[in-house]
Amino acid sequence: MTRTITVVVVDDSAFMRKSLSMLLESDPQIKVVGTARDGKEGIEKINALHPDLVTMDIEMPGMDGLTALGIIMKESPLPVLMVSSLTTDGAKATLDALNLGAVDFIPKELSYVSLDIVKIKEELIAKVKDIVRSRSLQFRLQRIKAASQGIRQSASAVKGGAAAPAQPVTPSSWPRRRDLRAVVLGISTGGPFALLQTIPKLPKDFPLGIAVVQHMPPCFTKSMAERLDGLSQVQVKEAEEGDVLRAGMVLIAPGGQHLTFKSQNGDIVAKITAEPSDTLYRPCADVMMTSAVQAYNSPLLGVIMTGMGKDGLEGLKLLKQKGGMVVAQNEETCVVYGMPKAAVDEGVADLVLPLEDIPLALEKITKG
Repeated sequence: MTRTITVVVVDDSAFMRKSLSMLLESDPQIKVVGTARDGKEGIEKINALHPDLVTMDIEMPGMDGLTALGIIMKESPLPVLMVSSLTTDGAKATLDALNLGAVDFIPKELSYVSLDIVKIKEELIAKVKDIVRSRSLQFRLQRIKAASQGIRQSASAVKGGAAAPAQPVTPSSWPRRRDLRAVVLGISTGGPFALLQTIPKLPKDFPLGIAVVQHMPPCFTKSMAERLDGLSQVQVKEAEEGDVLRAGMVLIAPGGQHLTFKSQNGDIVAKITAEPSDTLYRPCADVMMTSAVQAYNSPLLGVIMTGMGKDGLEGLKLLKQKGGMVVAQNEETCVVYGMPKAAVDEGVADLVLPLEDIPLALEKITKG
């Protein structure tokens, strides 16, 4: 990308507006073209300046971030990064925002000066660039706008919308694998929305346990697990030390910790650990997948979905060596086509499917 990315920063804190602006504009390809103190002013700036992306605080006097987001997605959808506090209430509000159409979030605490400021800056800038350059983003935003207005809209109805999947397949052509022992799933940017479209659609008698790594901080993974559990026929919980990964159970790695597994008395048991401490992400999909492959020592089903970077690739390569199978989300339905792209480019993906097909694929493949 060579053109300048334009951003509007919406936050009631002058310090936060300045901090985010400085972090973003440290990259010459990003320009903060406007700032606003609340949702109403933010909408006015967006309508006047037409930025490529918006950062939106959730809690603001006057019009709050969720109200403003709902209006933006209904009237003039564009990529919105929510700025949220690392608390249980902040996590719940952030999940509401992601469900309304926000593409991702920035933990508010990470915007302050800290020892990790270089890493924080690099991650924020990479996230902004990946989101804005996403080929599928405009189609996703158009679908959100149509849904908010009560309009049913298909891909073919959107001018310039997503192309057909790179690997068209039908359920009748999906492999049936009775030898698979568990599902391991890695996901990041755009993940909460994608998981809400996947886990609740699985049947109560889903035959395998599912381990999920979603890149999120503490508090957020617990709130997400509770929300998914309330919507799903399978049981969903944030993983704890000693949990048994069994059929119909979804264990979500806790934010800030790795989810690993060990074989114990015939069961596969969860172990929560801070090690290794030098991974780019914690929880890390590679760590979880590698551990699961070693604990089961049998074929597993790997699933890699929307997200930045290539976390999960090494774990999936080991999974394939052990006779497992890999399903990747296609580019057209990803918020950021990074993690699935790494698997596809490496040749480890057996199926490349749109988001809406993944729940049925998991059911059909695992039930043999």
